[in-house]
Amino acid sequence: MSRARIAEEIVTVCRRLYDRGLIAGQDGNVSVRLPGGHILVTPAGLSKIDVTAESLVELTTEGAPVTPGRSASSEVGMHLCIYRARPDVRAVVHAHPPVATAFGVTGRDFVDAVLPEVIFHLGRVPLVPFALPGTPALGEAMAPYLAEHDAFLLASHGATTVGPTLRLAHQRMESLEHAARILHAASMIGSPTRLRDEDVAALRRAREAARAGWEAEGARLEAGEDE
Repeated sequence: MSRARIAEEIVTVCRRLYDRGLIAGQDGNVSVRLPGGHILVTPAGLSKIDVTAESLVELTTEGAPVTPGRSASSEVGMHLCIYRARPDVRAVVHAHPPVATAFGVTGRDFVDAVLPEVIFHLGRVPLVPFALPGTPALGEAMAPYLAEHDAFLLASHGATTVGPTLRLAHQRMESLEHAARILHAASMIGSPTRLRDEDVAALRRAREAARAGWEAEGARLEAGEDE
């Protein structure tokens, strides 16, 4: 996929995050790993509704700027840590979805198996201990969780989702917030019922089987086969 098309997709995702109330003001950041290995990320200090393809910032894998005159998001260090730890990840989305963030503020995770769509699309969603945003400590806090998870609640600091494509990373963020709303509503009615162990195991097998297809789609896009 060309750089221009990737830039257009980032802009589209930024606007969808804004339109669906998953970010506000300068919140959130989106990045994609380009076919050559560089990272294309949203800029610092700009509301996502105002992001354009021209305002995006290109960096090397070490975080050195390729695009002159613009600063990358302050959270780019977290993105770079994820890319280094997960060669299969080609896109990262960080947002502040209100209900999912409330789970993180109150110290709750999404590990309990109560929603089939969460198990299949997101897997287990851990709560990453608080680390100061925009500092190396955030990447360090996430490091123990990166290998086994595709969605993360950050204590008192929103959520992050990853994927082999930007489409999937974004879908996971929307699914995370939707699941949070369902779980919150369920807790107001009664105690959520955990799925049977055999059903959980079947859903996890289905997720692992689907993973190869997700990664193959990412590889096709990276190779430019869908141009």
